[in-house]
Amino acid sequence: MFDDLLSLLFPRSCYACDGAMARGESYICTKCSVKLPYTDVHVHGATEQNPLQRRFWGKVPVRFAFAYLHFVPKGRVQRLLHKLKYKGASELGEHLGQRYGSLLSDYQYPGQFDLVVPVPLHRHKLRRRGYNQAESFARGLAGAMQLPHIGDVLYRAIDTSTQTSKSRFDRWQNVEQVFQVPRPETVQGKRVLLVDDVMTTGATLEACAVALLAAGAAEVSVVTIAAA
Repeated sequence: MFDDLLSLLFPRSCYACDGAMARGESYICTKCSVKLPYTDVHVHGATEQNPLQRRFWGKVPVRFAFAYLHFVPKGRVQRLLHKLKYKGASELGEHLGQRYGSLLSDYQYPGQFDLVVPVPLHRHKLRRRGYNQAESFARGLAGAMQLPHIGDVLYRAIDTSTQTSKSRFDRWQNVEQVFQVPRPETVQGKRVLLVDDVMTTGATLEACAVALLAAGAAEVSVVTIAAA
């Protein structure tokens, strides 16, 4: 009763369109949920029909490459990511992870992985933001797929400058020596699902995958909220 009254007086807003949500809706309204640009790359698995898979060919061995959504500038996905990264909406990342984790479970993917690992933030950025958006998404994925999740497997040794305006070569140089695995025993022999918020060129994911494989991971797969 009190919750209903509170919702009437202070209606919750959809994270994707800022419109008021109806009773029973959470985080993303039904209209936006229908209109979000889903990639559906999980349908194709590790085949050439999966365009994200091809991004890693000849660079680093990646078992599966997934993204939940297409990144569309100035659209719903950009608004979701902006609120997740800069407006303190860490619970939105977990919600998106639960949604995509449930979908991947419907396609029997959880049996392909042993451990869910997020791309880390540098400690200075983590202190400023208060949370790691990739870890929020990873936590939701792991919960939905009933997989172990460890947030600090990877360590970001250098606080790299923003990747947004860099070329692919510059992005790789920017992250090549950045990531370390302080406790290799956590990944040795494990099939790791590596998680980030956005995939652009894939340079950050490549660098993390290289570090995980060098530490003894049996396989690395990657998944992001969105792919540009």
